[in-house]
Amino acid sequence: MNLADPEFEYDPEDAPGFRAGTVSTRRRVGAQRTGVSLYELPPGEKVCPYHYEYAEEEWVLALGPGASVRTPDGTEPLEPMDLVFFPRGPEGAHQVRNDSDAPVRVLMFSDVVHPAVTAYVDSGKVGVYTGLEGEDLIARRADAVDYYLGEENG
Repeated sequence: MNLADPEFEYDPEDAPGFRAGTVSTRRRVGAQRTGVSLYELPPGEKVCPYHYEYAEEEWVLALGPGASVRTPDGTEPLEPMDLVFFPRGPEGAHQVRNDSDAPVRVLMFSDVVHPAVTAYVDSGKVGVYTGLEGEDLIARRADAVDYYLGEENG
């Protein structure tokens, strides 16, 4: 698969600030356990909300100037060909963004694990991703319920 002249897909449902073009390669090449995505971020846009994964490791490779990455240590600009690793858990929290005035491209690599759980740090949400259509859930941590809520005795 050649990524030299990609056709980026933009999701019209993406919220302002999170409108990144994507070329997802996993299904095109038949990969089951790993994923590689090429992103193009217009100025001021981000790949996704600040988050960390419980089940997946992720990497980002800056393909040109202008990208930056937010981690628990703060936000840092990335130079062309900078490679950053995000481990599982809170220490791997990250957000890839474009704080420049020109479009930027990054390549992201990850495990593909189902079920997967993602914590969204800024909004206090947790996402559960099953790999099955209609079975995913995003909820606020503040809405947690008791383990036995709705269960009958016996």
